[in-house]
Amino acid sequence: MDTQEGKVFLINKPLKWTSFDVVNRIRYAFRNNFDVSKRYKVGHAGTLDPLADGLLIVCTGKQTKKINQFQGLEKSYTGTITFGKTTPSYDLELDFDKEFDISELDFNEIEKAVEGMKGEQLQYPPIFSAKKVKGKKAYDLARAGKEVKLEPRKVLISKFNIDHYEKPNLEFDITCSKGTYIRSIAHDLGQKVNSGAHLSSLRRTAVGEFRLEDAWEVDDLVKHIESEGAKAE
Repeated sequence: MDTQEGKVFLINKPLKWTSFDVVNRIRYAFRNNFDVSKRYKVGHAGTLDPLADGLLIVCTGKQTKKINQFQGLEKSYTGTITFGKTTPSYDLELDFDKEFDISELDFNEIEKAVEGMKGEQLQYPPIFSAKKVKGKKAYDLARAGKEVKLEPRKVLISKFNIDHYEKPNLEFDITCSKGTYIRSIAHDLGQKVNSGAHLSSLRRTAVGEFRLEDAWEVDDLVKHIESEGAKAE
């Protein structure tokens, strides 16, 4: 394996791991099995939240120069939006803060709202996010109890399909532009149908032409790196 030239790895990020957990695991595998420095370049092309699993692109060596290119690609996800409860983080990272009566929630109303969210949209990021506010991360300010005001940004939702609905859960399939927060989509959909909602599961299935089915499991990739390192000795 040419460590200086580097490689692009597709990885299935495990649930509850951070994207940096994956990067660090791979960096250590290279450092332990190849003659590379502590500064050996390893990076990911687009953060995936700890409560999401699925496709994470990791680049090593000179291939890290492609990270910005990969970050700009459309991303596809499947997941579940749950109506009737909200959280400050718009997902299950934080406890529920409000509950709503969804006994009269109508599926036709949900379908209409979903259809209206396709195309170019102005989206507000969650205040519990890594967006910077005057040089500080929004979630640090929010956790400190300080007021956080984030500006909306343009995003493009090119596909938003309902795969299955059984109250209170809606299973979806979505393709969207760089920088789109699926948590915000769940929150916004809940507001549109006056029921409240949060993102209860999320899996990234594609980044551009890269597909989850072609990804390595982390442990399998580490074993591969160990094997390649043994050959290089």
